[in-house]
Amino acid sequence: MRLFRSDELLGIARETMEFVLEASEESHPNEYMGFLRADDARKLDLDRDGQVITDVLVIPGTESNPVSASVRTHMKPNDMRAVGSVHSHPNGVLRPSSADLATFGQGRVHIIVGAPYGWGDWKAFDNEGNQTTLDVLDVEVPDEHFFDFTQEDIDREISEENRDGGRFRSWFR
Repeated sequence: MRLFRSDELLGIARETMEFVLEASEESHPNEYMGFLRADDARKLDLDRDGQVITDVLVIPGTESNPVSASVRTHMKPNDMRAVGSVHSHPNGVLRPSSADLATFGQGRVHIIVGAPYGWGDWKAFDNEGNQTTLDVLDVEVPDEHFFDFTQEDIDREISEENRDGGRFRSWFR
């Protein structure tokens, strides 16, 4: 296991970019906003040091309208995989506003997606608002195991709760 990973950002996984475009279109006419997370390129079978954007984290309570999106920053986790942000401009303008620039200080890359949300309708920017290159990579993103349980596990948990009188079961007793 390597202690430190390379900071070089190699690009964004194609399926992650597809998700961004679809989510932006579904949010239209309101803005879409999320945070970009990256994985070590070697985990994705790339024979290079660096990171690839593989996930978009949407923060609960994010509010948006046709001209802005706001995040409850206290809800944002301290995430070592975070590398930047993504948001849409429903008006199709692919350059950062002054409000965007104020948020670009955190993270290395920031993607702006514009209507009509096709493959040519996005640009990447560095943390100072300068346009930068972000390659779209054909890599297989491993499935996260957030829900690593079966229906049998759920049924067993419900059965145990019913035997316990429906009371909250503390893991600390």
